[in-house]
Amino acid sequence: MPALHLIPKSELDRIRSSDVDRNARLGLLADTCRVNALVAVKRAGSGHLGSSFSALDLVVHLLYEELNVAELGFEDPGRDVFFSSKGHDVPALYAALLGLGVVSREQLLRLRRLGGLDGHPDVGIAGIEASSGSLGMGISKGRGIAWAKRHLDRGGLVVVMTGDGELQEGQNWEALQASAQERLGSLWIVVDRNELQSDKRTEEILSLGDLEAKMRAFGWQVASCDGHDHRDIGAAFAEFRAGGDAPKALIAHTIKGRGVSFMEHPAALAAGDGTYRWHAGAPDDESFARAYDELVARIDARLRELGLDGLVVEPVEALEDAPAGSLEAEPASGIATRDRPAGGDVVKNVTDEYVVDAYGDALVELAATNDGFVVLDADLASDCRVRAFELAYPDRFVECGIAEQDMVSTAAGIARHGLLPVVNSFASFLASRANEQIYNQVSEGSKVVYALHYAGLIPAGPGKSHQSLRDVSLLAALPNVTVVQPGNAEQTRALVRWAVEEAEENVAIRLAIGPSPRRIEQPPGEKLRSGRGTELRDGDDAILLAYGPVMLHEALTASELLAERGDLAVAVANMPWLN
Repeated sequence: MPALHLIPKSELDRIRSSDVDRNARLGLLADTCRVNALVAVKRAGSGHLGSSFSALDLVVHLLYEELNVAELGFEDPGRDVFFSSKGHDVPALYAALLGLGVVSREQLLRLRRLGGLDGHPDVGIAGIEASSGSLGMGISKGRGIAWAKRHLDRGGLVVVMTGDGELQEGQNWEALQASAQERLGSLWIVVDRNELQSDKRTEEILSLGDLEAKMRAFGWQVASCDGHDHRDIGAAFAEFRAGGDAPKALIAHTIKGRGVSFMEHPAALAAGDGTYRWHAGAPDDESFARAYDELVARIDARLRELGLDGLVVEPVEALEDAPAGSLEAEPASGIATRDRPAGGDVVKNVTDEYVVDAYGDALVELAATNDGFVVLDADLASDCRVRAFELAYPDRFVECGIAEQDMVSTAAGIARHGLLPVVNSFASFLASRANEQIYNQVSEGSKVVYALHYAGLIPAGPGKSHQSLRDVSLLAALPNVTVVQPGNAEQTRALVRWAVEEAEENVAIRLAIGPSPRRIEQPPGEKLRSGRGTELRDGDDAILLAYGPVMLHEALTASELLAERGDLAVAVANMPWLN
């Protein structure tokens, strides 16, 4: 981990109180927040820089210039309310809140750590008006807040930022209809139209078409602007304030990775051969240094050009506690390497085994001899390791975008006509958001394989929106669904083959997304047997049943510690069959 330096709040205060041109001042503040977001993500070992950087001019303009919350505070009933439904851009929001004195320096430097700031917005944190992370809920929440303010005769605007890819979720369009019907003129949405999703262009994943025309057709007053030009942003907001009682939508055209030349779209997309590398994860040391130096040099030069003193930064002390190790790293962005620790001197023990890699490999291998299945994905092809399948069998791959309910019902239709769909998304979104659609599909008597990625508590850094602990009970409660979780790469390949070629009913495969803490060794010659587990460690006093690489590691560690202490001889069994 290189030496880190933060721009202190006093520097943001100095810039905010200066008498330089408003647009220059806001641009400087956005760049200072970019520096602090970059440092926080680097220190955390994971986070989302691309979408934070694209949003920061808008966030700064709203919080520091347009809205009254800086003056009234976050407890005043008449305050303007602003939150981001995107969730990914929360490092940007935290950095801006630092400048308002709402988030402390210590909190920012504990991003994605216990006692610090969540990896996605949570209302338990000062300045956060709505929890997010699971996409598509923000406009509905904004509608509710605006309705409540009107009902209670309280003033204040309600401004919701959304991502452009996020608008693929159907709930947004339900909220757009209802808000127009209710004439909620105090509700504004700002679309961060950076044209990129997890790693590819929005138009490649699921095109939004003529977004302005669509929103006008839904009854909204619509404007567009350059989302990095504060004069343009201010003019659009002035137009909204002069508008009538229709809700307002601003399509802000932005650049993902704005502010760091090698992170900016479209150059960064071209450099990645069509894949955007800077969506999630922390930059390696060299990339961090390049980004930091570029931002700081530009801020310092601009300050001096405007007749102000040069930039002051302050060193960040080393962490005293264990950092979030590789188990906590954001999944497969191409930024963090598998063997590079997230930072600090204490690193969790991990291996180079990823069960999710074995899952993706198994699908490609099976497809060579079995043309009876297809793969569906919800804008997570890289994270879910189905990109190789997409490239090898593009005619058998269906990209559904950020639309899990639509994806599941599409799979149901495919299954009704003789093909086997293999459906992929994060467990927390697939098992819960689309549960009614899964139930309906199951009731039709067809077969679908559901791959529930990012299952479990670890990685914990992104926060509770991404921690899936309820998926087992949600799916086990449905008829004709077998829920399984492999403990190692070998078992993953076996379970994928069984699910696709042998299982007679629906299968839900839970998959850990990070590296295995240890390699779980199967007994020699052990074969996969439905409903049967495998003893990994013997003991006469008790037995622990566990599943998946993380919990099997914990069970084995507990058994080993008890044996060392001479307390108990505890057997450990790998039980991949969860219901």
